[in-house]
Amino acid sequence: MGDEKGVDIEIFQSNHGREIVDRIQRMDYEGLVINPGAFTYYSYSIRDALEIVQIPKVEVHISNIYAREEFRKESVIASICDGQISGLGFLSYILALDTYITR
Repeated sequence: MGDEKGVDIEIFQSNHGREIVDRIQRMDYEGLVINPGAFTYYSYSIRDALEIVQIPKVEVHISNIYAREEFRKESVIASICDGQISGLGFLSYILALDTYITR
């Protein structure tokens, strides 16, 4: 997708919140698409790191978190993101990236 649109994309994945916070704090990009997984519901350290970064941010989830267990309906990250895309499978990532390209 990035090559087709003429943008550089970096993909980063970690199961460790500390590594995610460190990566967010070293960001030098124009936008961020994040799927925080289980961190969505409790990681205030990731939320705080995202809040400090002054770039557009979109939270994505492959599944529809609002159609799942009750505790999954409350994201601690959503309020500091510019948008949230949920339930569209891997298309969620493409739609989120597309928000930066079409601005």
